[in-house]
Parts: sequence; C-alpha cells; structure tokens
Amino acid sequence: MRYVFEPEPQVTVPIAGSDALFPVRRIYCVGRNYAAHAREMGFDPDREPPFFFCKPDNAIVVCAPGQTVAVAYPPQSSDYQHEIELVVAIGSGGRDIPVARAHEHVFGYAVGLDMTRRDLQILSRDKGRPWELGKAFDASAPIGELHPASVIGHPGAAAIWVQVDGADRQRSDIAKLIWSVPEVIANLSTFFELCPGDLIYTGTPEGVGKVERGQTMAGGIDGLGELRVRVV
Repeated sequence: MRYVFEPEPQVTVPIAGSDALFPVRRIYCVGRNYAAHAREMGFDPDREPPFFFCKPDNAIVVCAPGQTVAVAYPPQSSDYQHEIELVVAIGSGGRDIPVARAHEHVFGYAVGLDMTRRDLQILSRDKGRPWELGKAFDASAPIGELHPASVIGHPGAAAIWVQVDGADRQRSDIAKLIWSVPEVIANLSTFFELCPGDLIYTGTPEGVGKVERGQTMAGGIDGLGELRVRVV
C-alpha cells in the first residue's frame, strides 16, 4: 500500500512523569458549562442538556512545563479570545456510558485553552450557521501535559485561572461545572462512540476576553500544572 502523499504525523500530547505519548483522535468541546460564563455571554444558565462542538487535531498546541509557546494571531478576526478549560483524556471507549461508570473511561486530565475567534463565532451563531470558523481553526487548542488519573485521581474541585500579561482574567473552580465530567462523558457517549485518544474540553468559566499580538497568557488548574502562550 502507498499513500498519494505523505500523511501528517500522529498528533500526540505528552504524559507527565513519563516518556509515553497520548495519541489524539478527536477533540470535543462543551459549550457554556459554567453558569457565570453563560450569563456573560447573554444566556440563561439553567441546567439544559449540554451541547458540543469539535476541533480538528491540528488545533492542538503542546505547551511543555516551564516553556512559553508562540501561537500566531489567527486570520480574518479582530476579536481573538481566551477560554481556560479542564481537559479530559479518554482511555477506553464506549457508547451510552452510565454516569456511575464514566470515570472508568478516563485516562487523565490536563489544562487547556479553547481559543476563539469570537467575532466569527457570533456572526455564525446569529446567522444560524455552524461554529467552525470561530472555533475549529489551526492552533486553537493549546494544552499542557496529561496527568494520569491512576496517579492523581479524578479532581472534582480545583482552582482554574488564566492571566494575560500578569493580570487576572479568569479565576474560578472546576467544582462550578454545570455538568460534571462523568455527566459530560455519559451524555456525549449517547451521540458518539467515544474512543481511546479522544479529548474533551469541558467548558470555561467567566472572564473570557481579547488577547492581542505580543501578549502572553498564563493559565493553570491546581494539580494539573500550567501553560504559557504568547500571541505573535
């Protein structure tokens, strides 16, 4: 067998304390999963069923501990915004996963950024169109190293934060997720067969905002480390 062109290398995320790599299959994202963020975006934060969108694997930008990674300001936008998130890595797949067994399918956790071209997202939303232009662009999913659940357990409460040039922008706790990690996995698995290698960005708290060229974002989740991204 031969390919008509050389395929792209497998996208991977490093695992803390190991030389092993986590191969990425699909990236799912949860919309409006913190009540305060739903309010700041102009929506009622009632506990309606979660909704999802996807990003391609080339959205991944690996942020090694202690390093600042450069990410280019995306084209066709003048409103590039940060969204700090807890990321869940799926280690074993399934359909119709019960909430009570969802943690069994988790390989580990990381901190990530769901970078957003907000102007394009809102334009698409207002026209009833898909969100890809606002969400699914290159380098839109920076991520730190993965921490195996076998080592750290399953965090239910931990501070989550992001600063821009040293000033607080977002600061909350993952305990404020409207839909918990097990609930998200259970619901998502009714729509898709989850498989090893899937990543789930679980939603962002309030305080999302613009970043400009030359600014640096530093974000983290207690127990999961930090990441640093400079916009160029």
